[in-house]
Amino acid sequence: MTDSPDVLCVSDCAEAVLRSLLARHGLNLMRLPDAAPIPGSYWGEREAGLIGSDLFLRLDTPIHSVLHEAAHYICMDELRRQTLHGDAGGDDAEENAVCYLQIVLADALPECGQQRMWQDMDAWGYSFRLGSARAWFEQDADEARQWLEQRGLIGS
Repeated sequence: MTDSPDVLCVSDCAEAVLRSLLARHGLNLMRLPDAAPIPGSYWGEREAGLIGSDLFLRLDTPIHSVLHEAAHYICMDELRRQTLHGDAGGDDAEENAVCYLQIVLADALPECGQQRMWQDMDAWGYSFRLGSARAWFEQDADEARQWLEQRGLIGS
């Protein structure tokens, strides 16, 4: 929840690769001008926003935010997608699955990868029992992984 300048942003990544990744999951990348308000942003400021299948971002939007919101969309059912406007909702199990999936998705971006995603999640202030995103992912995320596998969102 901090506004850390040290995180990877949309401007640091190839937009075509990001656009393709989102499109594979039914999302439309909606890039906005610098300093424009971001519609559907749960956290405000430069954080990504979701309205239906449109994912709104600016060049200064953190990649971890983009992938987190994309993962919310991927994890929800069609009924929730139809009314989606900013607050993705979901329970704790789904939120954990979203965090796991955003780390998995990071590997599709050459400039990012899991290592950088863990670093950026920690810098932003994601909170995990074991103290870091990496420790959680490697040692405490079995239920999140299983949640995703059971829904066919990742392979086993």
